[in-house]
Amino acid sequence: MSNPVTVSAPGKINIFFRVGALQSDGYHEVLSVYQALDLREIVTVTSSESWQVTVSGAISAEQIQAVPTGEDNLVVRAAKSIAELANIDNPHPVNFEITKNVPVAGGMGGGSADAAAALLAVDELWCTGVDGEALIKAAAGLGADIPFALLGGTAIGVGKGDHLESIDNVARLHWVLVPMDAGLSTPRVYAKLDEMRAARGEDPRQIPSPVQPEQLIAALKSGDAREVAKNLHNDLQEAAIALMPELSITMHAGLAAGALAAMVSGSGPTVAMLAESQAAAESIANHLAFEGYIAIPTYGPAKGTLMEHN
Repeated sequence: MSNPVTVSAPGKINIFFRVGALQSDGYHEVLSVYQALDLREIVTVTSSESWQVTVSGAISAEQIQAVPTGEDNLVVRAAKSIAELANIDNPHPVNFEITKNVPVAGGMGGGSADAAAALLAVDELWCTGVDGEALIKAAAGLGADIPFALLGGTAIGVGKGDHLESIDNVARLHWVLVPMDAGLSTPRVYAKLDEMRAARGEDPRQIPSPVQPEQLIAALKSGDAREVAKNLHNDLQEAAIALMPELSITMHAGLAAGALAAMVSGSGPTVAMLAESQAAAESIANHLAFEGYIAIPTYGPAKGTLMEHN
């Protein structure tokens, strides 16, 4: 039996999201600023007689039960993509132990982080030596958010969000995350945005291409949380709120508790609240917990996918 290999990868939020024109393939041109958070998924792999996935972690039992434990889990697909890259025809099955710290179905990339961790862990387990560029390509083939989980930090994603450019020297920001009990379908949120744009007389196929948020990038580097707060933006927020009005109530609760800004992250339904400091984030989380919310204080940017010492 091989020695276990343990790898961690970060969850993320979208702190800026512009949606451009609806393309002929049904996707939209987007520009996103991702930030990796210090909420890390941990994946441990060992050789096994069959493909197995077990899930535990600091999330609710209901959320743990929602994670697939068969070969349809992205971690198994990640392992098989390593086998393809290494020209292994009959890969030896792997047992995956996933410790989840990122809420499920909240648009925070927990499943993507699991897949990113699995790519690195299985490459190490099988001693296949796949190079970094090939890993990134394999990651993009598995899902648009997976390359960012490998990279971490803060980055701009363009196209469908999978072409990444790191933003360096970003100061630490403190966040409070409030996941919701119910999920939101990403395609439904995009469709609702197109519908709302059309109702305003805008042609969803003629929306200008998104441009880089220079003021936000400058604020991220300055470390001025108040300036960052002024420049957070999400085009999908209005559609997410239209489909799930309680998001607006949650955002107002965060602002009332002292957040500098509150926004829906990506297509939702997680609400991200920016705090002025770590102490402020903990205070906001405590206020919201008292009101019955699940509130998770954390910070970013965090490192990308990392080997952990067993």
